[in-house]
Amino acid sequence: MNKAEFVALVQSCGDFKTKAEAQNAIKAFTDAVTEALSKGESISLVGFGTFTTALQKGKTGKVPGTNKTYTTKDKMVPKFKAGKSLKEKVEAGK
Repeated sequence: MNKAEFVALVQSCGDFKTKAEAQNAIKAFTDAVTEALSKGESISLVGFGTFTTALQKGKTGKVPGTNKTYTTKDKMVPKFKAGKSLKEKVEAGK
């Protein structure tokens, strides 16, 4: 599903009058999640899931075919853990 199809789905599920209203709702949600996660806060939506951040440790690797090695730095990454209701609905939709 691409963004345009998702906007149309949100419009029909959310009873929005126009696609622009649905798109604004999606943008507001994603902006709010992004802002909260960038501050290190977690967001828990009961039944849907939890958005959190986690520290991803740096790694050391070797470039194939050469003796060069590289190291990546530690960084914060977003994570999502699905809630029970979401898991059950996805399982039922198989």
